[in-house]
Amino acid sequence: MFDGFQLERVKVGEVSLRVRHGGSGPAVVLLHGHPRTHTTWYQVAPALATEFTVVCPDLRGYGQSDKPAADEAHTQYSKRSMAQDVVRLMTELGHERFAVVGHDRGSYVAYRTALDHPDRVSQLVVMDGVPVVEALERCDDKFAAMWWHWWFFAQTAKPAERVICADPETWYNAWTSNGPDHLGPENHADFLAAIRNPATVHAMLEDYRAGLGVDRQADEADRTAGRQITCPTLMLWSTQDDMEDLYGNPLDVWRPWCPQITGHGINSPHHIAENAPKELVQSLRDFLL
Repeated sequence: MFDGFQLERVKVGEVSLRVRHGGSGPAVVLLHGHPRTHTTWYQVAPALATEFTVVCPDLRGYGQSDKPAADEAHTQYSKRSMAQDVVRLMTELGHERFAVVGHDRGSYVAYRTALDHPDRVSQLVVMDGVPVVEALERCDDKFAAMWWHWWFFAQTAKPAERVICADPETWYNAWTSNGPDHLGPENHADFLAAIRNPATVHAMLEDYRAGLGVDRQADEADRTAGRQITCPTLMLWSTQDDMEDLYGNPLDVWRPWCPQITGHGINSPHHIAENAPKELVQSLRDFLL
């Protein structure tokens, strides 16, 4: 897995990230979602590395990256904090300009990186996500039924950690298809190590808690100020997931944020990098080159 890539820990301010990187050419950073780690890209990253320098970190809190204690507002797990991690990581690795690709929760970090650091991001790819504020403002009974875990993860009166950590494998395997045949053996082993660690489970939920508070507030402030993503942007979505059911054409949600957005669906369940890696690699190459 990840032949020819280097695995190391990189200090980026208050946290250290576990990072795998390799290849040569223009830099692109791949950001995973929940409940994955950077190994979700094991089929995509090596294919891209023939033409790109590919950087795959565990987001703060996820996998084997550091898990800082959070304040009451959960700002340590805000997408602004995670975006700052990405920028510092790429600086440490010697990349002034880079493309950023994010899936699921990683898509929120990706677009926040482009909004907060437009001088650093050359191109943006968001997968299976819309801006947090847009999702929350469209919340209806269908959204609540499909994305019920947002509220379960984010509330603190009866924290979800106790339920999940009592039997993490049953919880996550029941929630989505996460077996070794589906993920690949090494990616599956990394996934299991993550969900079996109570500190990682807690940190992943802090991500969701930040999502309903400080992340929404950041989006609202940007929208009020008229800030937009200025780099070319691609949105990809899995057609076997719920993006089209919820939003019709998801590009319509993104257009006020990204004047240069294009995109299309890929015939895949939610985790495109694992289910349709060839189609994803081709879509990324067509956009990034």
